[in-house]
Formats: sequence, C-alpha cells, structure tokens
Amino acid sequence: MSAFSNASDLTPIKIWDGVVARAVVGAEATLALIDLEPNTHVPEHHHVNEQTGILIGGSMSFTIGDETKEIEPGEMWVIPADVPHSVVSGPNGARLAELFAPPRADWAGLERLAAAPVTLP
Repeated sequence: MSAFSNASDLTPIKIWDGVVARAVVGAEATLALIDLEPNTHVPEHHHVNEQTGILIGGSMSFTIGDETKEIEPGEMWVIPADVPHSVVSGPNGARLAELFAPPRADWAGLERLAAAPVTLP
C-alpha cells in the first residue's frame, strides 16, 4: 500500500445530505477533504474526536459551543472533543480540509458514493 493518495481516487463518503468527504486514515488521525453543497445545514452534533480545519473555498456560518462566526477561505478552527458544533454552508457551498484525532471510526459504516474527480486550485 502506498503512502500517497490523490483526492480524486478516494471513495466519497456521504456524511449527511449535502455533505461528502474523501478521507485518508492513519493510525492516529483522519484527514478529510469535505464538500458541502450550497446552503447545507449540518445539525448540531459532537463526537470524541478533536477536530481542526481550514476553509479552502466558499463560505459558511460555523457554531462551536456558544460562539458563531462567518468563515471565509483561509480561516481555521479547533473543536475540542465532545464540544457541540454545527455549520450552515454559504450560497456557493464550502470546501474544507479537516483533521480528526483519533480517527473517525464511525465513518466506516456510512454510504459510499461513486468516485468523481476533484478539482483543486
């Protein structure tokens, strides 16, 4: 197995309606490229994984705990384990990269979608 991956070769995972991730999983963390369709609402949730990320494109309104912020490309965040958070993507959707530690074992049973090319800047 190679140490290298290309996002276009990774099987898309349907996280929620309008939310698709392509992920690589290591022993200690999951790194995911996540696409949100325009105006997608990710409901408040929490998990055991610490979550760090950066918005690559688009926009979103992100609530972490009791703080809400309009996020633009280049902005980053850290969500400690078990802190409630939610997102609403902007009118053009959003593309983000997120790191989860420990790995997202709960994604193993989620629906896999047909592979599609990923265009990156």
